[in-house]
Amino acid sequence: MTTNPQGKVKVELHGGPLDGWRVPPDPGDPDPWTAVISDHGQHPGGRSLYAPDEAGTWWWVRDLRPEEL
Repeated sequence: MTTNPQGKVKVELHGGPLDGWRVPPDPGDPDPWTAVISDHGQHPGGRSLYAPDEAGTWWWVRDLRPEEL
């Protein structure tokens, strides 16, 4: 997890199509994962789903079709 100069937190994604990307998690979201809109996964226009492990590392779970959103 990193904080940019504007004070916004970002987490690094591991594995899957967005490996190495840094994205801002939504601290107000009760779900313990993030689904990033992506054309780089199995389903262009869908989302790539990532979730944190117990150590706080965000790992790829699977890609979602656009209709699964």
